[in-house]
Amino acid sequence: MNIPSLLAIDPNFLKGFTSGLIFISIAELGDKTFLIAALLAMRHRRRWVLLGTVLALALMTILSVAIGQLANQLLPETWVRWAEVAFFAIFGLKLWRDSLGMPQVGDSAEEEEAEELVLGAEAKLGKQVTVFTVVSEAFSLVFVAEWGDRTQFTTMALAAAGNAWGVALGAILGHAIVAVIAVNVGRWVSRHISERVLTQISAGLFLLFAAIALWGIVSK
Repeated sequence: MNIPSLLAIDPNFLKGFTSGLIFISIAELGDKTFLIAALLAMRHRRRWVLLGTVLALALMTILSVAIGQLANQLLPETWVRWAEVAFFAIFGLKLWRDSLGMPQVGDSAEEEEAEELVLGAEAKLGKQVTVFTVVSEAFSLVFVAEWGDRTQFTTMALAAAGNAWGVALGAILGHAIVAVIAVNVGRWVSRHISERVLTQISAGLFLLFAAIALWGIVSK
């Protein structure tokens, strides 16, 4: 038995895993799903909220990776690579522009929207508070909020151009890490780190990934 070969990790898998983990861990901080989980954790048992949140994000990640892989199968590799560069560059510039119009302090538009969604769901929930209802509430709110979110498209782009298993596992782990932060100290994070700063960090990350993807094309 060749032990070194068993311990060897596919470089493409490792690259996909690292990209998914780093990107999601940073980009998800302070976004709408993060705030929803934080608000729900103030009303219900944190482990129930965490379970519903992670299940929703894991399912969304799997769907996004599947869509990304479908694009990889249907489109020429060159198109996929250049589309990845364009996606990260455009989103990065858009996020940076959006951040300039955000307040340095105070409640953000996303926080207000998250509060409205949670209050609406709580009104429908009423006094029927069980493990199932809380997990279902967290799952449905997070899944709907995540649909069409920038991290969903990011996962698609990473999966289209990289190792699907690596991206999926890295992104799911990244989501889980952020969800744990959200249900434990999410409110503190949202109060002490402004949406503007978090958005600018995300913008820088998008532009960095655009540069890395571009280098991967021109260096071949």
